[in-house]
This record gives sequence, structure tokens and C-alpha cells, in this order.
Amino acid sequence: MSEFARVLATLRQIRGLSPFFALDVGRPDDGWHDGADLPRGPALADAVDRIGVRYRTGERRVAASLFFLSYTARLLSPVVAARAVGGTAPDVRPGNVWWRYGPEGLQVRLKDPVAGVGIAESMEPVVEAVRAVAPVARGLLWGNAGSSVAGALRTIARSGVDCAGLIDELFADPPLRDTGGFAPFPGEVVFRRRSCCLYYRLDGGGTCGDCPLPRRPGT
Repeated sequence: MSEFARVLATLRQIRGLSPFFALDVGRPDDGWHDGADLPRGPALADAVDRIGVRYRTGERRVAASLFFLSYTARLLSPVVAARAVGGTAPDVRPGNVWWRYGPEGLQVRLKDPVAGVGIAESMEPVVEAVRAVAPVARGLLWGNAGSSVAGALRTIARSGVDCAGLIDELFADPPLRDTGGFAPFPGEVVFRRRSCCLYYRLDGGGTCGDCPLPRRPGT
């Protein structure tokens, strides 16, 4: 079986686990941005500005954090699911990604069904691109990535797939190793991150389930 066929077969398999892992392939219609251009040009800064307007925040770092949280959730979740089922994880480096931000939020898709590399190598260019448009801490952004990976693992575990070994493997090395830790809980993946995504800074925002900050009243 060719690499293309292995990746496509894996994408079909993980889509069956949960719609959360769905990732389409191929050139989209007009209006999408080439991920290869993410570190340059106005598209990323414009998306961050629109997120700020949508969530009514004047803090650019908050909007940038929300962008990266969505980006990692949509791209790392399928990667983690592919690893969990023993398939071939796709390449989610910016050069193999199409993306756009619109009224329905952030959307992503792959250019080609080719095998990927590690999470750190895949996301590092995006971390740098986000930090170039907003004063957001590197540790916070990698915390968002860790949270997205942990969320995917939680969904996988609830589908009946054993991912205990994968947790240890994915979080064995930096930068994910430094993003948080897991608490033992039968049949569940419980993650507590060491940084905050800043969602609480939004008007009406609260703390997330894996947030290290004390839970705010009403959340």
C-alpha cells in the first residue's frame, strides 16, 4: 500500500471514531490561505484581529491564543487519533495545510495525504508565526497544544481505544512534557496544564477544565 493510500485509510478510520477527528484533503475553493504563507503576509494578523472582534477583546495576545488553540485542536487531534489506532499520521506542517477563518470559525484541510513528522516540528513554525503578530508567551502556546493533544486523547479513551502508552510517549519530551501532567482516574484522561490559555480574560469567559487557575464563580 502506498503512503498516500495509508494516510487516506487512516483518515477514514479515525473519522469513524469521532467527527472531532475529521480532516479533509485536497485543494479547496477560493478564499483559503496557503499554510506555507502563515509566517508572512497579512492573513494571520487579520485572523487574529477578527477573533478579537468576535470575542470582544482588545487584548491581542488573547485573540492569538484562541487562534492557536483552535489550530492545534483541528490539526493535532487527527494526528493523535492516527497514532492511537496504529495508522499513518498525516503531515500537518504549515506547508501541507490550507486554512481560513470565517463566520464558522477556523477551518483547516490538508494539501496532500502524506505522512507527517513529530508534533514539535509540525507546530514550531506556527508558534513563531503567532508570536510575531502578538505578544503571547511561548509556554502558553505550547500549553494550548498540550491541551489539544490531551483533549484528543480523552475523546479516544472514551471511544474504547487504550491510549495509556501513547500518553507517555507523546508527553515524554519537550515541549509537550513541560505543558502539564496527568492525574490517574479509571477510564478517563485527566490533564492539568501549567499555563492558562487566557480564555478567562474574555467578557463572560471562565476557566477551562484543565486550567491551573482557581475556578471562577459561575464557571
